[in-house]
Amino acid sequence: MSVVVHVPLGDRSYDIHIGQGLLKKSSQYLLPFLARPKIVIVTDSNVGPLHLTTLTGALSEAGIEYASLTLPAGEGTKSWKFLSETIDFFLDEKVERSDVVIALGGGVIGDLVGFATAILRRGVDFVQIPTSLLAQVDSSVGGKTGINASQGKNLIGAFHQPKLVLADIDILETLKPRDFLAGYGEVVKYGLLGSERFFAWLEKNGPSLAQGNIAARIEAVRISCQMKADIVERDETEQGERALLNLGHTFCHALEAATGYSDRLLHGEGVAIGCALAFETSARLGLCAQEAPSRLREHLRTMKIKTDIRDIEGDMPNAAKILSLMGQDKKVVGKQLNFILARSIGESFMTSDVSNKVIMAVIEDSMKSGAGS
Repeated sequence: MSVVVHVPLGDRSYDIHIGQGLLKKSSQYLLPFLARPKIVIVTDSNVGPLHLTTLTGALSEAGIEYASLTLPAGEGTKSWKFLSETIDFFLDEKVERSDVVIALGGGVIGDLVGFATAILRRGVDFVQIPTSLLAQVDSSVGGKTGINASQGKNLIGAFHQPKLVLADIDILETLKPRDFLAGYGEVVKYGLLGSERFFAWLEKNGPSLAQGNIAARIEAVRISCQMKADIVERDETEQGERALLNLGHTFCHALEAATGYSDRLLHGEGVAIGCALAFETSARLGLCAQEAPSRLREHLRTMKIKTDIRDIEGDMPNAAKILSLMGQDKKVVGKQLNFILARSIGESFMTSDVSNKVIMAVIEDSMKSGAGS
């Protein structure tokens, strides 16, 4: 069982294949893109031991030579240090402009490899093989690539579309429950920003999806990718509508910075909390009904996902510090922070008309035990 979502971007168009067993059959998808029978692969220390042999076995059977680089797992890999190491690897392997590089991993590897190929020889093709739910539904699609800076997340990067995305649903079976549910935070985001019908579908099917229902997983990934592809087609470089995909991310990125980009808070968990806070902000401003954030929190709790800042383990900085960290967000224009807020579940918009007083109150309440229920 497999489906295809097409991303129509003229001569940079590509397909997202979603289904079972794609990694074992990867060579048949890759061969049409190869000018010569050689591929280089970048993965990480978590993914490599689980899936690299399956990929290289498929390449060997097709007579494709390969070389691989395994980087440390974790958000810290999205840095200048490992970008430099990756590019050195490509140059040592004599990667040419007509070659193809594979990013085998989650969002960190996809972002890093995408950026490295964007700047190597002024642009080399790459293929995304996302191994996390978060990467399959979001970061592997749309061409946003980059690394983090000490000042904030994803502040250095480029738009560089992949040639192909292979989203093998079977790979999700190897994820730890926490990692899978973190990715689910991005799935929920799509319903919240543009489709109440999809959110209602998730309320009904989310539990079985988490328990391993293959058909539900394929459908959730398909809908998420289709929604993102539609938006990217209309606004590839985020001049307007594509910014809606950042729902929850302004809060999320500040919380990730506050936790040192550590395993205390996974990105998808931060997105889930950020979406809850964005809806809480919207309700307090009278933009949406109070039932909307309550409904969202109820679903996240049903799925056993973090909903508030107090759910993050360990000490957190005060609300003023978190607000300060939000000022490093990429959506700051003329020193004015833009927020993605909501009129209802399924209808989001961007605005800068939000007072710091309201944001501070939302943050403070989210940090208190028993708040936001």
